[in-house]
Amino acid sequence: MRVIFIGDVVGRAGCDALMAELPSLRREYSADAVIVNGENSADGNGIDPRSAQMIFDAGADVVTTGNHVFRKKSIDEELERNERLIRPANYGDGVPGRGVCTLDFGAYSLSVVNLLGTTFLQPIDNPFRAADSLLEQLGSKIVIVDFHAEATSEKRAMGYYLSGRVSAVLGTHTHVQTADEQIIDGTGYITDAGMTGPRDSILGVEKEIIIEKFLTYYPKKHVFADGACEICGVCMDIDVKSGKCLSIERIKRLCNG
Repeated sequence: MRVIFIGDVVGRAGCDALMAELPSLRREYSADAVIVNGENSADGNGIDPRSAQMIFDAGADVVTTGNHVFRKKSIDEELERNERLIRPANYGDGVPGRGVCTLDFGAYSLSVVNLLGTTFLQPIDNPFRAADSLLEQLGSKIVIVDFHAEATSEKRAMGYYLSGRVSAVLGTHTHVQTADEQIIDGTGYITDAGMTGPRDSILGVEKEIIIEKFLTYYPKKHVFADGACEICGVCMDIDVKSGKCLSIERIKRLCNG
């Protein structure tokens, strides 16, 4: 099967770009499934029901998130209601939502697992142990992990830790697409899939705001940039019998948004 994974969607501009471009991207690659990280899709950060719906309307089958998933209180009910909108599985008990989504394709199934790293991020349950526990429960041969983490070392470690046990480990969160896509013992890997949002920005935020913060260290509210957007991600071919990744290709497209 062929799966497209799209990196962090940033703000309304990123949502608009995705709605404009994802249908044709899906046709071009003849993708069987599309997974999109919607971590920063709401105005002002996080994800809300409106931005989540825009991503689904664009053609996503599963929407993953990360450390900002609970930034908007309005998302809690949607996380409970929509099984295809997931949050990191290694949050503690008692938080809304679920960390895994399984899509049934009849002859086979695809499970998407969302995990959150702990290095330079808030304390949370160990993602490596959480992965072990989840893999004992999943019945799918095809398992794709969105590992939302800050440190490249933690992402690489997860890639090697799960190599041969899952179909792919795909890094998100840092918004800069890396050029290290590879297959490790049948597991597709990339340190960061990149960002879907304004290209003329710093990680999606108006560049003047970030530059001033580095010059003065004075806190300023982040405002998402406008203008032409880029869509970043990967496309993978996966063997449905073994669950092994056969190929992984970076996607990076400039569009008007």
